[in-house]
Amino acid sequence: MTAGPKAAADAGTAAAPGGRWVSALSFANLGVWVGWFGPLQLLLARQAEHLTPDHKASTLAVVTGLGAAVSMVANPVFGALSDRTTARAGRRIPWVAGGVAGGAAGLVVLGFAQSLAVVIAGWCLVQLALNAAFSALTAAVPDQVPARQRGLVGGWLGVSQVIGILVGTALATVAGGITAGYLACAAFSVLAAVPYLLMRRDSVLARAARPAFRWRSFVTGFWIDPRRHPDFGWAWLTRFLMNLSYSISTMYLLYYLTDAVRYGGDADTGVLILTALNALTLLSTVVISGVRSDRSGRRKSYVIRSGLVIAAATLLLAVWQTWTGAVVASLILGLGFGVYTAVDFALLTDVLPTAEDRGKDLGVINIANALPQVLAPVIAAPVVTHLGGYTALYALAGALALAGSLLVRRIRSVP
Repeated sequence: MTAGPKAAADAGTAAAPGGRWVSALSFANLGVWVGWFGPLQLLLARQAEHLTPDHKASTLAVVTGLGAAVSMVANPVFGALSDRTTARAGRRIPWVAGGVAGGAAGLVVLGFAQSLAVVIAGWCLVQLALNAAFSALTAAVPDQVPARQRGLVGGWLGVSQVIGILVGTALATVAGGITAGYLACAAFSVLAAVPYLLMRRDSVLARAARPAFRWRSFVTGFWIDPRRHPDFGWAWLTRFLMNLSYSISTMYLLYYLTDAVRYGGDADTGVLILTALNALTLLSTVVISGVRSDRSGRRKSYVIRSGLVIAAATLLLAVWQTWTGAVVASLILGLGFGVYTAVDFALLTDVLPTAEDRGKDLGVINIANALPQVLAPVIAAPVVTHLGGYTALYALAGALALAGSLLVRRIRSVP
């Protein structure tokens, strides 16, 4: 159906899409997370260790930091471009297709990289392209799903996210080497997007209804004044703090096991075990918490309590640096992030400033996902090396999660 910008933005929200569409959307989202976290959990760390064994932490920080900087710009820009797209297939689908294809190409480049420069180029391409797909997939939710059911859909997206992290870690572990791991993640990301693309459910923007493009308004549109939209500003800040806590907690997990825990077995397998345990408890809470928040109409209390649980888990990693402690912390972390992932996404869609700019506005929100990846290595590397090691690192992560959970109370328009 072709419509003007406001009508197109609201298309599909009168009636919820069926389970097949939600499943296809979730599976495509799973593929994006496989493309990100196969490298982030293991492959990039192993490449850094192989290329610069004496400076592995700083090399990993440079690679992931530059990639996150690309992500921070790419997500809102591609979201804004999808808001203006007038393709016959719809506003979001072309960006999902192109983004997944480009992300797979970047993963192939990484698989055959023999120098730090090529690793950086390949990872930046992965971040650029997969963020195009991710921005379009997330914008499809407020396009197609009524507000009263976004907690449920957010829950299933949370399921796909954690399974994507688990599958990416598993592929990186069992594929049989760095090159094979990257190729496996690339193939999975492409195949996972096919069902969603074939369904072709999308809102279409008429060319005549698309606003005229002006560079000044396009660029300045990415600034959403928190004085005019305070709830959006607080939602952005709380997500930033929670994601900074998570990025600090996970970025050095492989090195935490080898250097602090002194894990006796294969560290790659240890990371996979912890990721699987985290996924197990996360899956037990992510969908049911989204459904309950839909039924009650309340979002903030769920987000606050989940943040307190996350803070407790990271503090356990700080003070109980044994394999048993890591296992217990991973289980608790999964419980907290299960609730947070589902309900916070629904809360964010409730505070978007306009329906016409959902892709852009969610892209601005997603800066709060990407910016912590830029800052985490800058913060974590000196903390681990000079300011107290892993005890100080995970204590800092706990403090950030605590602050993020408490500041959710400043959001006024959401019960």
